[in-house]
Order: sequence, then structure tokens, then C-alpha cells
Amino acid sequence: MPVPLFNLAPNLTVSRLCFGTMTFGEQNSLPQSFGLLDEAFNGGINFFDSAEMYPVPQRAETQGRSEEYLGRWIKLRKIPRDRIVLATKVAGPSGQMTWIRGGPKCLDCRNITNAIDSSLRRMQVDYIDLYQIHWPDRYVPMFGETEYDPTRQFCSVGIEEQLDALSRAVAAGKIRYIGVSNETPYGVMKFIQVADRIAHYPKIVSVQNSYNLLCRTFDAGIAECCHHEGISLLAYSPLAMGILSGKYFAADGGPVDARLNVFKG
Repeated sequence: MPVPLFNLAPNLTVSRLCFGTMTFGEQNSLPQSFGLLDEAFNGGINFFDSAEMYPVPQRAETQGRSEEYLGRWIKLRKIPRDRIVLATKVAGPSGQMTWIRGGPKCLDCRNITNAIDSSLRRMQVDYIDLYQIHWPDRYVPMFGETEYDPTRQFCSVGIEEQLDALSRAVAAGKIRYIGVSNETPYGVMKFIQVADRIAHYPKIVSVQNSYNLLCRTFDAGIAECCHHEGISLLAYSPLAMGILSGKYFAADGGPVDARLNVFKG
């Protein structure tokens, strides 16, 4: 049975299933990655997602490999560019990944522009269909956190500057549509508000947040925003990092090469 299709945005038809490449270059070798991509593409999936910081766990030695593997697969298999939809992400502020533009330190125009150009080079393509902000420039509870702590807020780059950089990339033909990830209802509505106020700024078309039977925070507030504003959810970690598969509840703790067994903590 073919994978159903969905109009994520005008002139952007994607498969209902999106194939993530977060493990390519760390947990999955190049041959394994190619095999998985072949199986997904031949099964009717045309939507592939990556990020400049991938694979995880993030390391300087492997950073960018996921995008590289995806680009090499496209080139080697001679897949027409209009047959696939490519999505990737720019990393937000982090004091840990110093190998990515020194931190990265912020999501200002220079960092966003440099990130786009680097992703295009790694994937060996002329444009990215969906470009996403991996996590906000400002403080928000994410990656398992649920409570907002106002004392942790820090000086951050305004959404206007972020959208300005993204609008320039759209105008240059480097990206087609934009989205956000690990966002809150406040952030989603601020991106919409700024784009409504300034005519040439692009509107976000998607929110990529964690969503599964163990994590339902999307339902509490962002769902209403997305419903009224016509924004789609790209649900990541649908099996809660494999926990919902049940494999970790086996008597032996599950396969030795399963992600949570290989990368403790």
C-alpha cells in the first residue's frame, strides 16, 4: 500500500511519513544509511529530514555526516531533485557544540546564512525545501523539560532578525519554505505575528516537536495555534526513542545495539 501524500505547503507535496537521518554517521554506517534510504524511497517516502548538528550524540568528528550521507545517496542514485523533499535545520545557541560556529552562539543573520550555505554544500544541492530552526534562540523548556523558569531567560536574537535572514535565503533561491522545531505556543504565534506585519517575511509552515504516547505537550497549546494558522506538525520521536516498541522491557534489556543501550544516558 503506497504511503499517503499531504500538501505541507503550496507546491510542496510530501509523504505522510518523513524519514529522519539523525543516526547516520554514528549509529548507522554509510552502507546501512544507503540501504535504509533505498528502502524508504522505494516504499513511497519522498520526505527526508536532517540537521546540521547530526548525527547524535553530537561530536566534532562526526558533525555534518548525516547531511553528507543524504547528499551522497541522492547523487549516487541519480535521484531527480524534484522527486524528493529535503528538510534540514540550523542549530540554536549551545555552549557545548563549539565546533559549530563557536557554539553556536546565536541565531543571528550571519549564523543562519552560514548554516544554510554549509548544509547546501554538504548535501550537494542547490536548494532546501524546508529549512527549520532546530530550537529557539531564546530560553524555552525542551528536550524533556516541561516547566518554564523565567530566571533562565537570557538576551536573545529577535525573531525579526531571524525571519529577515530566512527571507533573504528564500529570495536567493536557497530555501523554499521555513519551519520551527522544539517551539512553544508563544514562539509559534510570535513568528506568525512578525511575518504578518512585514509582508516579505515568510510564514512558518511546520512545527517539528516531539509527540508520542508519553509526550503530549503539543496537545496542550500548540495544537490550537497550528489548527487556526494552518501549520502542520512534524512529529519526531513517535516511539519515544524506541521505548514504546517494548524492546527495552525484555528480560535482557533489549538489543545491545539499540540506541539507549549504546549511548547510556
